[in-house]
Amino acid sequence: MSDELVLSAQGLTKSYGRVQALRGIDLEIRRGEVLGYLGPNGAGKTTTIRCLLDLIRPDGGTLRVFGMNPQEKSVEVRARSGYLPGELQIDPNRTARAALRYFNALRGNNVDWAYVNELSERLQLDLKTTIKNMSHGNKQKIGIVQALMHKPDLLLLDEPTLGLDPLMQREVLRLICDAKAEGASVFFSSHIMSEVEAVADRVAIIRKGVVVEEAEPTSLINRAFRRASVRFKQAVDVEQLDKVPGVRVLSRDDGTSVLLQVEGEMENLLKALAALPVIDFETERPSLEEIFLAYYEDEGQEV
Repeated sequence: MSDELVLSAQGLTKSYGRVQALRGIDLEIRRGEVLGYLGPNGAGKTTTIRCLLDLIRPDGGTLRVFGMNPQEKSVEVRARSGYLPGELQIDPNRTARAALRYFNALRGNNVDWAYVNELSERLQLDLKTTIKNMSHGNKQKIGIVQALMHKPDLLLLDEPTLGLDPLMQREVLRLICDAKAEGASVFFSSHIMSEVEAVADRVAIIRKGVVVEEAEPTSLINRAFRRASVRFKQAVDVEQLDKVPGVRVLSRDDGTSVLLQVEGEMENLLKALAALPVIDFETERPSLEEIFLAYYEDEGQEV
């Protein structure tokens, strides 16, 4: 990853009537970086992507993609970008091959067709099949191929693994990693934590149109609470552990075992345990999914 700034958004706002979809989004992506954009349906993920490509116009804020204003240089920006929308509309009477040839024609017929075949083979996409006879997953594969086939400098992927089986999900993540290795920047929205954790260099969590957290996945996980399970040789007074700074007792079992929540460093807890007859000690870090859900749990909404 280089220091070259590929995408920049500052104070981005967008409303649909009385609904405020974006309320001041700040984002940056550098060359060769993968940014995972996390949020539930309706959080503003798709609206952000559409503004970046000038498919819709923001109400306020500034945008730069490859140093250009997308509203002034939309053709140039789109020529260097690969976009997978959440729902790709394709003529159902075309074959997959005909649909991809159509997209190639829109790009000036400059796509290497051998690379199209390679992508199709990796995704197990039959190019001879008519689209109306395809499953949702196979239609999704066409969208992935058309986004990647011209080897763009910037990939904007809206829920790229939606509708795919686990094997194909992993293959899409490999394709994202391959694109990154060749110098492309990737901005992909998702609500599947495991795939973001696997490939993203940074994560931005959007909530009600605002980016509420932005960091490396490991940094987010390391900053969060950890759980510690402790077993003792004999019953002990676990109340003393509740008094340790940063430690809270979650559950206890007749004084011989305890489940703790630890915030920050483990040093204070380890010092306290050193004076007790510990026979087993295990720690568990939260997943990215648990951290993500923590930003939404007070709203009582399904994520």
